[in-house]
Amino acid sequence: MPSRKFADGEVVRGRWPGSSLYYEVEILSHDSNSQLYNVKYKDGTELELKESDIKPLTSFRQRKSGSTSSSPSRRRGSRSRSRSRSPGRLPKGSRRSASASYQADLKEARKEARKDMLEVKLTPLVLKPFGNSINRYNGEPELIERNDMPHKHTQEKFHLSQESSYIPTQYSLRARREEIKLKEVESKEEIVVTKRPALLRTSEVTATQSKDLEFGGVPGVFLIMLGLPAFLFLLLLMCKQKEPSLLNFPPPLPALGDLWETRVFGAYLLWFLLQALFHLLPIGKVVEGTPLTDGRRLKYRLNGFYAFILTSALVGACFFWNVELYYVYRHFLQFALAAILFATGLSVYLYARALKAPQDELSPASSGNAIYDFFIGRELNPRIGTFDLKYFCELRPGLIGWVVINLVMLLAEMKEQNRAVPSLAMILVNSFQLLYVVDALWNEEALLTTMDIIHDGFGFMLAFGDLVWVPFIYSFQAFYLVSHPNELSWPMASLIIALKLCGFVIFRCANSQKNAFRKNPADPRLAHLKTIHTSTGKNLLVSGWWGFVRHPNYLGDLIMALAWSLPCGFNHILPYFYVIYFTILLVHREARDEHHCRKKYGLAWEKYCQRVPYRIVPYIY
Repeated sequence: MPSRKFADGEVVRGRWPGSSLYYEVEILSHDSNSQLYNVKYKDGTELELKESDIKPLTSFRQRKSGSTSSSPSRRRGSRSRSRSRSPGRLPKGSRRSASASYQADLKEARKEARKDMLEVKLTPLVLKPFGNSINRYNGEPELIERNDMPHKHTQEKFHLSQESSYIPTQYSLRARREEIKLKEVESKEEIVVTKRPALLRTSEVTATQSKDLEFGGVPGVFLIMLGLPAFLFLLLLMCKQKEPSLLNFPPPLPALGDLWETRVFGAYLLWFLLQALFHLLPIGKVVEGTPLTDGRRLKYRLNGFYAFILTSALVGACFFWNVELYYVYRHFLQFALAAILFATGLSVYLYARALKAPQDELSPASSGNAIYDFFIGRELNPRIGTFDLKYFCELRPGLIGWVVINLVMLLAEMKEQNRAVPSLAMILVNSFQLLYVVDALWNEEALLTTMDIIHDGFGFMLAFGDLVWVPFIYSFQAFYLVSHPNELSWPMASLIIALKLCGFVIFRCANSQKNAFRKNPADPRLAHLKTIHTSTGKNLLVSGWWGFVRHPNYLGDLIMALAWSLPCGFNHILPYFYVIYFTILLVHREARDEHHCRKKYGLAWEKYCQRVPYRIVPYIY
């Protein structure tokens, strides 16, 4: 897959055929076979240019006046002319102001440039047809509609416009000496433009950040931080009722003293420290993350799957030593409160340490507002030595804890319902979610390119989500089945299994294709994929799984979420809360992705949206 230097829609400078002059052109398309760029000049002329005949606009900026090649006096043969006698400066006795001198030079340069307008003759051999034409777009023909304008002669003259409101973007064929004078004027104009007060730039950045606050801004995140813990307890209390319904709402609330137990908090703290110890073990390969703003790339040790194996061995030892795991189910609310308090304390620590963090280590999502930054996270990669707190919490205590809680619920169902073996519904829920967790840990490296790692800081949002929401809400189906058994037939179970496998195939194949492309876009196994080149140097996939919808991995996630809930039957909406919540979460996450990609890729993203119109699924648009 050959690389491209310039993106479609990018404005650059192209060399006029048969001359050494460069003028502003717009990149229309690129032919991957001939490696030619189809460009459009300001008068409407379309040509095919080689990459060597195209240069970025920045390469035409005036170099420093100390350069030998840019000094007009030295080209004339003068050996020791003083700076005050240079053509761009005023005589010594002049009293004009600097701004008046600049305006006079600018006016004179425009006047002289317009005197030397050139006419260039082109043959039809180098011109693209002005009518409807077929361009090559990433290896695929694309029809571009244009106004019909037939050729009248074998040779035509193209007169470029003489009017321009700004010299650097003026489009005319000038003699070389006029370009030199104009560059001198441009360099002065650039100095005037760039000398802006630093305070003004800071205020503009602050104003922009305040407009981009997500989750409803400061009031929204404040309500989320207060509402999520209360909502979690409400769901768990309703699920423990024998007949959960709106008629029994709200459920009876336990006394606050019954929700706290020191032994439970100690057990939760021991669990967290145990997973931290597994993470610090020198096993598993070490990889580099995405480049930071200062060019550094942090190192991460991938040993999540090994930590899962060690945890499984520890749980097996608990069975062997007759440790009562049913204790977790009987104190489930107390464990939830312990996790909430721990996550809140961790968030306070993270915000306090972030106040001393350097500017280049802050999250792009941080705003400067204390409440919002406490929620979204102020520091991007908080570390204690080499121990990355955010990366550790993303996959270890909560995700592995989710599997352990599911196993506890399976044992609790057998004890509560006096069963010799667990129900088929409970087995399916445990198996489906176990496969999901093992897949995440096995493909741990993919986490390094997610929005959580590269954009969001580590604050209450991720701390609460990783340590509380994931283990206590994602295990909600298993918790529901303990008190509300559902006998599942094998034909129905077969359909649910097929649905789960369908979602998993979409999810895994889409993620694998994306990760392989990010690692090595030139991989021959990916040569069949079509892409859109962007000005950042990266490519956007528009075929394969990523040509079906913009987020095929989200589509697979939603299908799997539905398969997790179906074994619970249709007696109540409670086990389907996860599907409803997850749909809202992914739609909101997709909107955040859209916002960031639109700002990052610009015109290329607009073309991507035209090629792949559907976002998550065809009916969520």
